[in-house]
Amino acid sequence: MDKTLKQFQIIVNRCRDLFLKKTADYGTAWRILRPSSITDQLYIKALRIRSIEEKGAQKVEDPVEGEFIGLINYSVLALIQLSLPEESALELPPAEVARLYDDHIQENIRLLQAKNHDYSEAWRLMRVSSMTDLILQKLLRIKQIEDNQGQTQVSEGLEANYRDIINYSVFALIRLTLDKPQ
Repeated sequence: MDKTLKQFQIIVNRCRDLFLKKTADYGTAWRILRPSSITDQLYIKALRIRSIEEKGAQKVEDPVEGEFIGLINYSVLALIQLSLPEESALELPPAEVARLYDDHIQENIRLLQAKNHDYSEAWRLMRVSSMTDLILQKLLRIKQIEDNQGQTQVSEGLEANYRDIINYSVFALIRLTLDKPQ
């Protein structure tokens, strides 16, 4: 478990650094996005990953790893949006953005620890392509929940699905970048 936490932190630190640099460049322009727009952005990224996995080649040079980073950061962005009151300002101070990012990642680490305890790190046995499919499934669930105005009868809500997308994306990046044979 220590190995997983260390690897998780390496990946998340890279994502956080990019997120905060983009915040410095663009401010929090993403605050204007409606939930469905964030979901569509996530869906496009996941579909590109799956397309490249199925075709075995890509024509746009942007690496697949960058798409997984985008899935993590857009999911954190979605969680931040969900957690802010409607009357919150569009522009957030960089320090507040960093705090919110860290708060949501800490909650994901708590979730990771609980699930890894129960599932004995079963994700390490999974193919990255299966993680991609599970991310797409989570996104289809999110789209359905959004279409139902956020209402569910017995299912987990939006937050749980975004958190799973973060964790599966981190797992995929661990498998693609940190667990490669040297």
